[in-house]
Amino acid sequence: MPDGKAREYRVCIKCVMDTTDPDITFDADGVCSNCHKFDRELRPYWKPDEAGAAELDALLEQIRSEGAGKRYDCIIGLSGGVDSSYLATRLIEWRLRPLVVHVDAGWNSELAVKNIEIMLSKLGLDLDTVVIDWNEMRDLQRAFLCSNVANQDIPQDHAFTAALVGKALEHGLTYVISGTNFATEGVLPQAWGYDAMDARHIRDIHRRFGEGRLKRFPLLDFHDYYVTMLQQLKFIAPLNLMPYDKASAIAHLEQNFGWRYYGGKHYESIWTRWYQAHYLPVKFGYDKRKAHLSSLIVAGSMTREAALAELEKPLYSDNELAHDTAFVAKKLGLTLQELESFIEAPPRDYRHFDTHDDDIKRYHEAEARRASREARQRQVIARFTQNLPQRIARKLSSMLASREG
Repeated sequence: MPDGKAREYRVCIKCVMDTTDPDITFDADGVCSNCHKFDRELRPYWKPDEAGAAELDALLEQIRSEGAGKRYDCIIGLSGGVDSSYLATRLIEWRLRPLVVHVDAGWNSELAVKNIEIMLSKLGLDLDTVVIDWNEMRDLQRAFLCSNVANQDIPQDHAFTAALVGKALEHGLTYVISGTNFATEGVLPQAWGYDAMDARHIRDIHRRFGEGRLKRFPLLDFHDYYVTMLQQLKFIAPLNLMPYDKASAIAHLEQNFGWRYYGGKHYESIWTRWYQAHYLPVKFGYDKRKAHLSSLIVAGSMTREAALAELEKPLYSDNELAHDTAFVAKKLGLTLQELESFIEAPPRDYRHFDTHDDDIKRYHEAEARRASREARQRQVIARFTQNLPQRIARKLSSMLASREG
């Protein structure tokens, strides 16, 4: 718990989240706060129904209309994972013209690289690759290991988003298409993974434990990201406006594109695989499969019984763990003993370091209100223009959208 006191072990009766989430609470019926948070804060914006379809149609028409005559009308990051790969196929079906960006932070698995190559080739998409300076990435990741915080994916995740935002601005693209979705990511305790876009947090940890300077690493300050960038750009999550089932998406990619699955949530990155399947469970007692599986449960795509059975499986085979641990140590310039010492050191809460936590929470609340207003506007536009000739409807939709903005 946040106050450090021991508590009785308990598991939610609805999902599989338990008291390894230090902030979890339970109602009188035994349903956890993560389930209630999903219903209260996310479910209203998750629309895998006719309302979502209408909203998505209006949004796609707006993107096509504003991008008419341009080489690209949107931008998408492609990791080789399920969500972004599947979404790329849908963008082509929706007659969008995306620029694909891949950010190489040094941890791509061979399978992820092959998946990216396959998707680009079969979909006929253009790729713009951003390679993060490895010396700076390594220095920052070593600093985060020294900090002993839970979210060791912050350097990688921040670089991905910052580089994608930079490419969107460079190419003059307004719409950033994201594979983030509530159907598979609706549950994640903040204690398990603090916000990756907090540059103050990153700088404080690097100031204390880093060795060099971050000259080329793509850092986005709070004002740049949460204010300026999100006013200039529009981040779109189409998977929240349609039915999305991960198993069906995997089958579609495998059968139609020759894409291959890599094992777990975000395991297209060797670092993420090691950090989620070894560092977090051993050092903190956090098994992120519980959050991932609980997301599927609250979304209705997995039963609690099936999730519990999945959790009985080992996180790693002995051979895979030994291989990945040796790879991580060598790549970070550490001995196996040094890497193990980071896992054995006492864990620290992210709040031990400087953050923009309160500012980010206020911004997300304001952004949720804005998104709700825009969704209502798109619904009104869709109803108002549905019986008009297509040419007139497109022009009117664009005019109404620009007036609202």
